[in-house]
Amino acid sequence: MSILPEGEQLRRAIKWISDERTENPGASLSKLIGDACLKFDLPPKDAETLMRFLTEKC
Repeated sequence: MSILPEGEQLRRAIKWISDERTENPGASLSKLIGDACLKFDLPPKDAETLMRFLTEKC
């Protein structure tokens, strides 16, 4: 496991969700957010930030 700069996993999660929504526009945002939190091992604080960021953007 590599050490990433603070916030890098959150940025990767946002990019991953964006890519997934481009490939599958009908995908559930809440499911994608949950999947991204698991995939990128986001702590609860980052998961909440991700949720807020994406729901305000949509």
